[in-house]
Amino acid sequence: MEEDDIYTNDGTVDYKGNPANKKKTGTWRACPFIIGNEGCERLAYYGMSTNLVLCFKHQLNQHSSVAATNNQNWGGTCYITPIIGAFLADSYLGRYWTIACFSIVYIIGMTLLALSASGRGIRPRCYAEDNCYPTEVQSAMTFLALYLIALGTGGIKPCVSSYGADQFDDTDEKEKKHKSSFFNWFYLSINIGALIAGSVLVWVQDNVSWGWGLGIPAIAMAIAVCFFFSGTRLYRNQVPRGSPVTRLFQVLVASIRKYKVAVPANQSLLHETADKESNIKESRKIDHTNDLSLVPGL
Repeated sequence: MEEDDIYTNDGTVDYKGNPANKKKTGTWRACPFIIGNEGCERLAYYGMSTNLVLCFKHQLNQHSSVAATNNQNWGGTCYITPIIGAFLADSYLGRYWTIACFSIVYIIGMTLLALSASGRGIRPRCYAEDNCYPTEVQSAMTFLALYLIALGTGGIKPCVSSYGADQFDDTDEKEKKHKSSFFNWFYLSINIGALIAGSVLVWVQDNVSWGWGLGIPAIAMAIAVCFFFSGTRLYRNQVPRGSPVTRLFQVLVASIRKYKVAVPANQSLLHETADKESNIKESRKIDHTNDLSLVPGL
């Protein structure tokens, strides 16, 4: 059997750093763990965030406008932190370790949030649903938990769907056909998690208690982490190749500095290497084009 039939051709490696074996890693062997992880994580996220304004009002005794502002600030942070996660995954950690490390931060935040609503001496003292009196420490603990969650989701959100795509070798036509099927199941798991969170968990929070309403998402996140780590031996991992954001800025700076430099007639001189490969591992050269030239005639 040829080596191309044994190992992937897209540069992926297994959990030991060896070339990924097609027969033992990736594809639908690994994807159920990623899909299960995403479904539980989305259930945890939406189960905690959907009713967050009411949590601020009832548990922290905040006015509606203050609660809405805090909710918006936290939600905005959740959409900024993925920049950090994506940069670390591309440049240093790789997607597996980024998801793994940030998942730990995530579950710590979820646990603290659940304890802030249920732990004796930690939860605010309440005399009625809208009559709670949290101390400064109790309020600070709630916000610490929330922003740990925001940081945690920043490492998962930009990586997990791409990590699922990494399990399929684009150079193999059979595997390539299965990738779209993976995304169908992936987004189905997201919607199932969001549906359960927006119906069942919201009902629990409104009719049972905030302790259970925030404790169940914490349990769901713990299950998500277990799902993810259970598939470690089966995953295919892309080696970090450097952040595309960094290379983008390098191109912009080089373009400004060299805008007066004449383009050589021999286009091969435009590349940094003479061979067929790029200096960036597992990347390729980009063919020269005049389409984006700022100077007519170049």
